[in-house]
Amino acid sequence: MTQQSRTPATAGPRRRGVLGGLMGVGAAALAGPALAACGGGPPAADPKSVTFGSNGADATPKKAYAAVTRAFTEKTGLKAKTNTVDHDTFQKSISSYLQGTPDDTFTWFAGYRMRYFAEKKLAGPVDDVWETIGSGFSEAAKQLSRGTDGTYYFVPLYNYPWAVFYRKSVFEERGYTAPATWAQFVALAKKMKKDGLSPIAAGYGGGDSWSVLGAFDYLNLRANGYDFHMDLMRGGVAWSDRRVSTVLDLWRELAPYHQPGGGGRSWQDAAQSLFDKKSGMAVIGLFLGQQVTDEALREDIDFFPFPEIDPAHGRDSVEAPTDGFMLSRRPKNPEGARKFLEFLGSAEAESIYLSVDPSNVAVHSKADTSTYNALQKKSAELIGAARHITQFGDRDSDPGFVSTVVLPGLTQWLGHPDDGAATLKKIESQRGRFFSG
Repeated sequence: MTQQSRTPATAGPRRRGVLGGLMGVGAAALAGPALAACGGGPPAADPKSVTFGSNGADATPKKAYAAVTRAFTEKTGLKAKTNTVDHDTFQKSISSYLQGTPDDTFTWFAGYRMRYFAEKKLAGPVDDVWETIGSGFSEAAKQLSRGTDGTYYFVPLYNYPWAVFYRKSVFEERGYTAPATWAQFVALAKKMKKDGLSPIAAGYGGGDSWSVLGAFDYLNLRANGYDFHMDLMRGGVAWSDRRVSTVLDLWRELAPYHQPGGGGRSWQDAAQSLFDKKSGMAVIGLFLGQQVTDEALREDIDFFPFPEIDPAHGRDSVEAPTDGFMLSRRPKNPEGARKFLEFLGSAEAESIYLSVDPSNVAVHSKADTSTYNALQKKSAELIGAARHITQFGDRDSDPGFVSTVVLPGLTQWLGHPDDGAATLKKIESQRGRFFSG
């Protein structure tokens, strides 16, 4: 997850690194020193400290978590010992980590991924924590934090939307208008290409293949609706269904406007091409702002919701992944860990975090938003107005299925986008390995 820094951007996180077969590879393949820094301490508990396994290794989140843990210590007298591991390594080793001697608390994701570890009894319930923090969260946030048994296992910190990002100055200089419909979107991409821009930035090389899911999810949500999309993610619909073929047909229509060589480029490089005015648009998450250190550049970045395809679905769904914290199954300091989670679930903690990391928005209803920049304000409005919130393809589905079947299939297809029938048939042939019933 490293990349050489550059001006005006610095190395950003690979925000969503795929689990590398979390549910398909097995713990043995993930065993080893990957998370040796986490949970490696002696089993005896220190009553004056709580351990925290963090995937926030990049500069901005690391600084933000440090500010939060410092405030917790000042408030409670308990020291939060943070064990930080880079994002991709944390993802790929999480299964073996949780089965070993994990930290008392750890960073993770809401939705399917949280529920998986809850069902496997690799995380502890936090209903008592929610008795303290519950009034600060919406019902939607509560739903994202509960397991299939109705028990709370997750404490949210922030979320962030995916949308179509662009530079305001480019649109102003060239007379572009943010499109609202698919026809307008394709027409704009065509105009950008004629003007010498790469219309849609693309970077899905190496460990960044997950980034193609942003476009796939939105195409499916806009063309087929939220219910169908979630059924597909949860294994309830065949990938050979004609409605999925429609998604690839739409995607193929955009293919001539993708930045060439996306399979050999990271998402950071794709974002940089947007910053450098070499690309006109990027389907990406708000986290692209973590690369930005020049405030003038940040103020020049804007976004519009992914365009409408079918009026029956409009633009009522927004991809807004939620990140937060979980409790390990056998914390060495249970009481301290719960106090820490109560603090992490407070408006105070969210406000502290967001004051350092402006690439997210608060989930807590009472968090201080007075320091929000324009992108954060617009992001909060987009999420707040959404009828449906999705987490992202590899969070709403079995990550093993997505990482070992769906992503290889889609990225290979993107290299030579044909009618897609063979790709979808191949993906469908593997669905039964990961979903029953």
